[in-house]
Amino acid sequence: MKKGVILCVDDEPSVLIALRDQLRKNYPAHLVEIAESAAEGLDILNELSAEGLIPLVVISDFIMPGMNGDEFLCQARIHFPHIITVILSGQSNEASVHSALASGSANHFFSKPWDAAELIQCIDAGLADFWRKMGDNHAS
Repeated sequence: MKKGVILCVDDEPSVLIALRDQLRKNYPAHLVEIAESAAEGLDILNELSAEGLIPLVVISDFIMPGMNGDEFLCQARIHFPHIITVILSGQSNEASVHSALASGSANHFFSKPWDAAELIQCIDAGLADFWRKMGDNHAS
C-alpha cells in the first residue's frame, strides 16, 4: 500500500499542532502535514501527489484569511475527487456549514473544540471506505 497523506489546514498554529500530534499518534503509517493557509495546503497536496503519495484526508478550518475552508475543499476535490474532507471550525454559521456539506465540498463537520475520539472514528470510517473502493483491505 502506498503511503497516504493527511493534511490539516488552519490559520491557528495551536490547532495545527494539536491536530498533527493527535493524527500522527493514530495514523503512524501515513504522513501528516500541516498548512497555515489554503494556498499552502493546495501546494502541499500537489507536491506530495507529484512525489507519488496519495492525499487521503484534508481537515480544514472554515474561516481563514484569503480562501475559506469551503472554497479550499472544493479546489482540493477538483484535483483529488476521492479525498475525505472535514471542516473543523469554531466560528462558522450553520447555513454555511450546511451549504458546504450539501455541495459535497465537505464530508463532515466538527466544532472546535473537537472530540478527538469522534474525529478519529470519522477518519477511520472514511479511510475504510476509501481502501474498500480501491480494492485494498490493508487499511491502516
